[in-house]
Amino acid sequence: MSELEQYAAGIEELAKRLGLDYYNVDFEIAPASLMTEIAVYGLPIRMPHWSFGVRYIHQLVRQSMGHSKIFEVMFPGDPCRAFLMDGNSIAENTLVTAHVLGHADFSKGNELFARFHEMAGGNIVEHAAAHAQRIQQAIDAVGLEKVEAVLDAALALESHVDVDGDLHRAPYPEFVPEKATVTQTAFHRRFRDLPGEAEPAAPDVGRIRAAVPPHPEFDLLWFIAHYAPELEQWERDIFLAVRAESLYFYPVFACQIMNEGWASYWHARLLREAEFLPQPLYLAAIKAHSDVVRPYAAGQETALAINPYHLGFTLWEHLIERHGMPRAREVMRDEDDFGFIRNFLDRELAEKLDLFVYEASAADGIKVVNRDLNAIREAILSPKFNYGAPRVAATDVNTDGSLVLAHEHATDGRGLDLGRAKRVLEYTRRVWRRPVRLLTVNDRGEPVELTA
Repeated sequence: MSELEQYAAGIEELAKRLGLDYYNVDFEIAPASLMTEIAVYGLPIRMPHWSFGVRYIHQLVRQSMGHSKIFEVMFPGDPCRAFLMDGNSIAENTLVTAHVLGHADFSKGNELFARFHEMAGGNIVEHAAAHAQRIQQAIDAVGLEKVEAVLDAALALESHVDVDGDLHRAPYPEFVPEKATVTQTAFHRRFRDLPGEAEPAAPDVGRIRAAVPPHPEFDLLWFIAHYAPELEQWERDIFLAVRAESLYFYPVFACQIMNEGWASYWHARLLREAEFLPQPLYLAAIKAHSDVVRPYAAGQETALAINPYHLGFTLWEHLIERHGMPRAREVMRDEDDFGFIRNFLDRELAEKLDLFVYEASAADGIKVVNRDLNAIREAILSPKFNYGAPRVAATDVNTDGSLVLAHEHATDGRGLDLGRAKRVLEYTRRVWRRPVRLLTVNDRGEPVELTA
């Protein structure tokens, strides 16, 4: 066994003794180029699209500037898949091994992860590879340009899924449910039998077709896949593939602070209690830990963005110290970042972490707005609401086939980037193949309609 394999085996044995419970983890050492591809594509094999190439170049630029080093990429499932960078030191990959086991424990124990695991199965890597293969078959059949146009639209809408719904949904009922027959009482029967009264003839209206959609539909990928009037089957398959992958990623997105904090807590504890590790390796690994969970930017400058590793690690340490590991495991099981931040980021921790809400403008530069605890919590959580996307629903299909979308601005609490909204609307029109309207409001609350 290699040196790393020996340390990894020891850490796994220690993790089991300390109560971590996870599906088997398949570890693989990967070169830097493959690690960058996996990080920007989100999966080892995924559907081809130019936008991933743009992200790849962006990632290379960041890495060349000394930012965004990739230590590992881990995919929850049964088994879990973990890729470790071959350029990491033995100490860094030892830490990463412990970190991945923390992620694996979280993804098996958290209810949100478990729900999506049950819906989609535990083999997302294989599913994504199957999606990529079917899309390549479509490219071979109809050409890259046509397939890429559909992918443009599907990926522009990838955040517009119903995360509270099911992966596998039946289409809407075709007809309005028939009203139940009213039971006639003795009084009704006596009234009917009075002289001159007759049984009213039932109107012959036939079955009434249900409206489409019968209610505001926020799962736009699902709706277009099933109800766009002229999509071919391969086009519908692309929308459903993008939707399935978007739903897979939602728990990772919604639990990022909890998940990274939990993994960081456990990698620190496992390294601390792994007495078999040589002292120099332990010190190097702990140095890497400090770099990962540091709260500040380079050169001790104040950071203007939350480091999820640092915030999550601090919250879990505080919670475990105050309430014990059994209570921490209950929280890990039941919460996502919304409940975690709102329930456990208290005034004491906010002051300890020196958290504040700020505004930036060309005239005034950066200034602290306030340190109100609720404002801090919501500033952290606001980008996570509805997958970070504006909440938009399909509300009507007109008789001419045009589609009406509505921005739920009252509960969304955010305005639209009108330039981006127009581009997404145009993508939507290309696949709906009829006019598309979007109803929203401007910054003064006045109605605005965008059309494509």
